[in-house]
Amino acid sequence: MIDDRPVTSLSTQEAFNLGISFIHQELNLVNDLKVYENLFLHREITNKGFLDKKEMIKQAYAVFEKMHIEINPVVFVRELDTSRKQLIEIAKSILFDSKVIIFDEPTTALTNEEIKNLFTIMRDLKKDKITMIYISHKMPELFNICDSYVVLRDGKFIDSGMFKDINENIATELLVGRKLAHDKIAYDESHIGNTIFEVKDLTLEPFYKDINFTVKEGEVLGITGLFGDGRGELSESLFGARKFTSGEIMINGKKLNMKSIRGVMKSGISMVPRNRKERSIIPDLNISDNLSMASFTGKHKKLFVSMKEELERFSKNQKDTNIKVGSPLDKITSLSGGNQQKVIFSRWFEMDSDLYILDNPTQGIDVGAKNEVYHLIHNLAIQGKSVIVFSSEYHELEKISNRVIVMYRGQINKVFKHEELNELDIMYYSTGSNFKEQKDEKNRI
Repeated sequence: MIDDRPVTSLSTQEAFNLGISFIHQELNLVNDLKVYENLFLHREITNKGFLDKKEMIKQAYAVFEKMHIEINPVVFVRELDTSRKQLIEIAKSILFDSKVIIFDEPTTALTNEEIKNLFTIMRDLKKDKITMIYISHKMPELFNICDSYVVLRDGKFIDSGMFKDINENIATELLVGRKLAHDKIAYDESHIGNTIFEVKDLTLEPFYKDINFTVKEGEVLGITGLFGDGRGELSESLFGARKFTSGEIMINGKKLNMKSIRGVMKSGISMVPRNRKERSIIPDLNISDNLSMASFTGKHKKLFVSMKEELERFSKNQKDTNIKVGSPLDKITSLSGGNQQKVIFSRWFEMDSDLYILDNPTQGIDVGAKNEVYHLIHNLAIQGKSVIVFSSEYHELEKISNRVIVMYRGQINKVFKHEELNELDIMYYSTGSNFKEQKDEKNRI
């Protein structure tokens, strides 16, 4: 029912004409167009049959000013980071005066400050009597910004009500369908062995500088910080996807061959990158082929691919990682975010590597799938594999890490043992507050 009128079918254009906008979880922008061109795509402003670029740029500046963000409308979208692209998606809906805006996991790629700004924008929209549907599994956000809730599980209605009448534990259990163990996943130090991975004086300015750390067999090392701390660039450098300018990396006592990613893989390193859609899945291939991609690159020596072997590989990994799927020959885009991520994990499990680099491994997946990923990481450690997890979620690091490195402005600011972890200290060193205090103390002296 829309404005008390029954609607039995909707196309995207019909929905837009009725005042309904949708902000996709997976970015829906054209990288090779400019920002303003993306904003007005299919809704261009014309003057006497020609594109009125000046007016579109003017309106683009106006909507960004309304959102309290600085984005240049004439730069190409490909030049922006993921968080900025997400804000452009939101700007589209505001630009065309939508009556209903559907947000599908809009904060996945946003920093804490950008999330606060988004919520300010949403509260302003609410004052303007715009209705919003906020699809998310992030409990603090839901309780912060939403009035009422509807819980769906496996495509079925589970429950609805007001957020003021429930707490986070109840909401999580409604979502997952069972009680969750909220305790830390305790690691037994007995399976931690010798050092197998060592980073010495690694530098790639302006992103990071003088990075030194080691990882032992069976150890899970967390690396955290705030947006712009150089973690993303560091993770890529450890896998050979980004060249560093100085320093060296050692694995199993030997200097790592950084000439190619294939060489890094054959040295015993695997990586699950951040941002599944842009960096991991191949949308035009089926689930089985996506799972086998690393094996094709690192292990496959035959002239042809055997369908029988591929299906056996999928079946084995499906059991190990609990992938929920209709057929392994379906497109990978037919799966939920959590099941897509399990396919990507399985892709690298096939390499049986010594070290696994996981960059934001639970991005865009629900609470139940997150817990499954945590147990996959735990199982890797028990098998004696080394794991490096890049994450900005404290509770995630608390559950899975033996040690946590805190980065600030491209440098290691603090290293915590598991028993020393607490959220306040992580934030203290992530924001560089210790540098500020040292500076204040020096000024007092």
